[in-house]
Amino acid sequence: MDTVYSVGELESFLVALTVLFIGRIICHYVAILKKYNIPEPIVGGLVVAIVITVLKMRGIELSFALPLQDTLMLMFFATIGLAANYKLLIKGGRKVFVFLAIASLYIVLQNGLGVVLATLLGLEPMMGLFAGSITLSGGHGTGAAWSQIFADEYNIQTLEFAMATATFGLVMGGIIGGPVGQRLINKKNLESPFSKGKSHHKTHPDLVTYSRKEEDLVTPTSVIEVLFLLLVCVVMAKIAKGLETELALSWLKMPDFVYALFFGVLIANASEFSGRYEINHECVDLLGTLSLSLFLSMALMSLRLWEIFDLALPLLIILLCQTIMIALFASYVSYRFMGGGYDSAVIAGGHCGFGLGATPTAVMNMSALVSRNGPSPPAFMVVPIVGAFFIDIVNLIVLQTYISFLS
Repeated sequence: MDTVYSVGELESFLVALTVLFIGRIICHYVAILKKYNIPEPIVGGLVVAIVITVLKMRGIELSFALPLQDTLMLMFFATIGLAANYKLLIKGGRKVFVFLAIASLYIVLQNGLGVVLATLLGLEPMMGLFAGSITLSGGHGTGAAWSQIFADEYNIQTLEFAMATATFGLVMGGIIGGPVGQRLINKKNLESPFSKGKSHHKTHPDLVTYSRKEEDLVTPTSVIEVLFLLLVCVVMAKIAKGLETELALSWLKMPDFVYALFFGVLIANASEFSGRYEINHECVDLLGTLSLSLFLSMALMSLRLWEIFDLALPLLIILLCQTIMIALFASYVSYRFMGGGYDSAVIAGGHCGFGLGATPTAVMNMSALVSRNGPSPPAFMVVPIVGAFFIDIVNLIVLQTYISFLS
């Protein structure tokens, strides 16, 4: 029986920061990681997760206390909302629906590949859905929810498979997104319309880059003001989610981070229309990058890698095939149909993130790309909106269709 050691909140937060430093150091000295923009939280998180897994194999299990993890995620999505004034929404509106169509097509193909391979490898065909969009596009939460449904309605126990496939997808989505996007940028000689560099805010003060290298001119007052707005979005998101539960709006099932993004959009556009207050976009950029980095480091240091070791070989084969398919699809379909330019390459890297993992993974991939190659505002508008909200609705419809056909 494992001996469980509980790590306190302060110590756990220190480990989360250490994850970022480990990732930065490794990426700096390992040329291939730097060349292909493998995100620092992924690298540092995997190192820490491997150490924790080795300890687990020796009978020692660490339990981290990370109460700020969900708050940091909500803060990040709130920054996306605060950066989305109505001018940008109008400009990027068409691209949102084009990318939604592309991502929807991919979900159909993702489940089709999962079901076909599961059948060929002697597994229950419905298990292919858990190696498809249930976990790879849906994530851990969606996987847990569908596992309960499958257990109740079909007497198929899938929770362990769901958690393992979601973990695999989260890791691989973060690993392949940067190389896919960077390959397209290098091969096509693509450049950001804002160029490379660290001082974009000097010429474009309203630009939100989500680049870790950006030089932000901020003051304590401006940071406090934007932090206040972000926490308003977080609190309102939690209230909205609570009302959804209290009023039994089971048909809605809106993720809380979508509410945070929505309230951010409301505040940004109310400010824009009224002209009474100007949001400091450099602070939005700073706090958005900070909250995303910390959230992902916390998520990755908590990975239970040993669950992947328990996967059956057939399921591992399916997951590897899914990884190859999203890399090819993003390179040849997402990139081309999104216009074939620099923004499209960044979006392709992001699609690898939420096609295998989750929306924060997608944004992390894009953040790594823009830190090296220059800003891409359309990518940070299109991918989070589709990945955070619309794709969940499409995923539900596609899954119900597959289940009706298979049952």
